[in-house]
Amino acid sequence: MQTASTNRFDAIVIGSGISGGYAAKELTEKGLKVLMLDRGVMVEHSEGYDYEGKPAFEVPARNRMPEPLRDSDYFIAKHGYVAPSSRKFYNDDRLNPYAYDEGSKFYWIRPGAVGGKSLIWGRWSFRWAEEDFTANKREGIDGVWPIGYDDLAPWYSKVEKYIGVSGSRENLPYLPDSEFMPPMPMNVAEKWLKQRLEAKFPGRKLINTRLSNITVDKPEQNRTKCQHRNQCGNGCSFGAYFSTQAVTLPAARATGRLTLQSDAVVTNLEYDPKAKRVTGVRYIDAKTGQAQVVNANLVFLCASAMGSVQVLMNSRAPGSEKSWFDNSGTLGRYVMDHIFRVGASGEIPGMTDLIEYGRRPGGVYIPRFRNIGGEEGVGFKRGYGYQGSAYRSPMWPVGFGAEMKHGMRKYAPWKFDMGAFGECLPYKDNRVSLHSSKVDRFGVPLMKFDVTFRENELKMMADARAQGEAMLKAAGLINVTSGESEHVPGDAIHEMGGARMGADPRNSVLNGFSQAHDAPNLYITDGAQMASVSCVNPSLTFMALTARAADHAVKQMRA
Repeated sequence: MQTASTNRFDAIVIGSGISGGYAAKELTEKGLKVLMLDRGVMVEHSEGYDYEGKPAFEVPARNRMPEPLRDSDYFIAKHGYVAPSSRKFYNDDRLNPYAYDEGSKFYWIRPGAVGGKSLIWGRWSFRWAEEDFTANKREGIDGVWPIGYDDLAPWYSKVEKYIGVSGSRENLPYLPDSEFMPPMPMNVAEKWLKQRLEAKFPGRKLINTRLSNITVDKPEQNRTKCQHRNQCGNGCSFGAYFSTQAVTLPAARATGRLTLQSDAVVTNLEYDPKAKRVTGVRYIDAKTGQAQVVNANLVFLCASAMGSVQVLMNSRAPGSEKSWFDNSGTLGRYVMDHIFRVGASGEIPGMTDLIEYGRRPGGVYIPRFRNIGGEEGVGFKRGYGYQGSAYRSPMWPVGFGAEMKHGMRKYAPWKFDMGAFGECLPYKDNRVSLHSSKVDRFGVPLMKFDVTFRENELKMMADARAQGEAMLKAAGLINVTSGESEHVPGDAIHEMGGARMGADPRNSVLNGFSQAHDAPNLYITDGAQMASVSCVNPSLTFMALTARAADHAVKQMRA
């Protein structure tokens, strides 16, 4: 094993996704020499998007995963929408497994490339509300947030102005507005539904999607507004959606202070228990198998929520099962994900002379309306929101010959689909651990999951199904149906917790600046730090917390 004898870098960033990319940008722009390590393969902006803009007939298997390959190598990633066109962006579950056949059922859907989930995320971008930060304390639930909305508001603004978030101003206290670019307009059917739904259900809203797809060019970042191709999952050379490749990596590289190492599998953090500081990062080159320790004065751990927890748990004294960073006993606990396998749909009558031009990403959003400001006696705590869209699909082929061909030139009636995303409460026994005997090909103990949804979440989803169906029927849709599938934690790919922040070192891993209680030169700014999960997509909040933490870290270094 090689060891760097001197600190060639001021800071090391582990992970290059939503949080890691933003950390590298912030730290390099503040003058630090940064090494960014990522276990994935290198994907360069534009040139690395192998199937961008290509029709299905130019993609292997017409862009449908062959069942033998899916079942052998992508049996977990298949729940995260992996396809031949995006396959290299996803983890190979055969090569890089976890203990998926032990503990409880959990879909740990992981990226496999530099850029992390920023290449495969849905791009829905919301601020949290004050309610989201105060609910644990108000309800007497373990995990009081040490910060509030006002602490994060200026950092939300900073991030939004930089990455570009499109949306509409609504002045909703339970869903604060961002610094918006113009929204992607609703189509005619969504406008029809909005008017009727809001009239039938006063207080409920149907609003424009809030997306990190830009609607105005950002020439200073060499980015062009969204082209409405809806092929974001294959990569976007226009830079129209936020990704590490398009936005934060070019900014960090432009400083001349970034070194990026792909195929670098971080196994653990090196720690000095006397000084209570992280001294370096050990990683293995995935191509050569060679291990190396790199030293730095500052470490940002942004390897994704469960990836970061795995690194923390594997950072321990020889022969010990206890992490250097678990004096609170909470490391690996309070793991959460959004619960969401509930949907409702129906046909919108009329307007059959109209279709939508282009293929707009996103759609519309119905913000949370349950338990705003406190419990309403509906049988569960917290709430949910719906993500949906209206569309017309080409008619399916019927018959054969000329009649079939002419029929396929027509469109089916307008249809509206929506799915609910609900909040999971933090439970102490929802936990992850390192396997006692199984390791991966790099010698790192496999992750084992013991995480389940409970009665509160299941009651919430039952309500979401009933309310979704009721709203669509009342608004005048026909042939309305609803459905519910198996609820598996991890399935929403919004896993959070495991190294939560808190004011008291006795029951949290991090303080209010995402800084480790047991090592002041270690910051963890991905989903691991979250003490609750709200019901909205979390990535914008991760970036705001990262920007805030980077500012704090550099000020501490220079104090």
